[in-house]
Amino acid sequence: MKTYKIAAIPADGIGPEVIAAGLQALEALAGRDGKFKFDVTEFDWSSERYKKTGALMPEDGPEQLKAFDAIFFGAVGAPDVPDHLTLWGLRLPICQGFDQYANVRPTKILPGIQSPLEGVGPGDLDWVIVRENSEGEYSGHGGRAHKGLPEEVGTEVAIFTRVGVTRIMRYAFKLAQSRPRRLLTVVTKSNAQRHGMVMWDEIAAEVSKEFPDVTWDKMLVDAMTVRMVKNPQSLDTIVATNLHADILSDLAGALAGSLGVAPTGNIDPERRYPSMFEPIHGSAFDITGKGIANPVATFWTAAQMLEHLGEGDAAKRLMVAVEQVCADGVLTPDVGGTATTQQVTDAVCAAIRGANI
Repeated sequence: MKTYKIAAIPADGIGPEVIAAGLQALEALAGRDGKFKFDVTEFDWSSERYKKTGALMPEDGPEQLKAFDAIFFGAVGAPDVPDHLTLWGLRLPICQGFDQYANVRPTKILPGIQSPLEGVGPGDLDWVIVRENSEGEYSGHGGRAHKGLPEEVGTEVAIFTRVGVTRIMRYAFKLAQSRPRRLLTVVTKSNAQRHGMVMWDEIAAEVSKEFPDVTWDKMLVDAMTVRMVKNPQSLDTIVATNLHADILSDLAGALAGSLGVAPTGNIDPERRYPSMFEPIHGSAFDITGKGIANPVATFWTAAQMLEHLGEGDAAKRLMVAVEQVCADGVLTPDVGGTATTQQVTDAVCAAIRGANI
């Protein structure tokens, strides 16, 4: 029997609630399959740890994670800790330290969930957004001078390398090639950002020659927001910079009904380090502890993790169960239902155990 070592980092807000739900679903899948199991180690790295010790994780945190097959991450962020401290204190050091350069965010309208777009339902919106996850606008370069004085200056340097852009572009083209429509949209802002973004456009054109069976087009990021709302059927696979894809994927989640159904995989395609899987929704302190956090994003994230681990059948079984439960109307309040986190989780686990696939 295969054993997968999973590092669980529930962290902040609703993170512990949804990670607990995700682990329940994974255990149900392992029991249903009988050919693999999970060895889960939970880490208390969080904003609470920061308030007690001055650090969200220990100095050797990334080193501790290297022994695992995958990382299952909840959410980071707290009302009483500045966001830049929590992000740069936990999530980004893992993503950048493990060179998880492909952030993959699938989005589709699930059965039973209503999109805010009139006349758009399941099948009309089915996208995968590929976000460059290692450089760009989140490279961390820049600084501030003359702090507090009238002449204070703050600089934020976006870094785009040929290596970084080429590898994410090639990843996106390969992903588009694997999907039925073989369609890719490259998003930049090259009319205003005439250096890095023009390089993105040029490298996209170069890499496209390796994939003659993929149809591709390009959009400016502002026009892309309009296209996502007005003509969602025209899109399939999307690739964009760290910042642009971060924003567009939140819009995508909202258009699919809720950020509570939006998953993420932070992937090291070369598999030198463990990849990290997390729901998009964030810590959501407004509903923390109420038992109504939507676990669907975490289930979908777990399915991404299973795919990455080579358990494609289990991933498919999990998503079939999620879609069945959503179609049956077992939904949390963010998508118009009245169910609790645990009720949705119990329904999904029951569907997994009763599956005939």
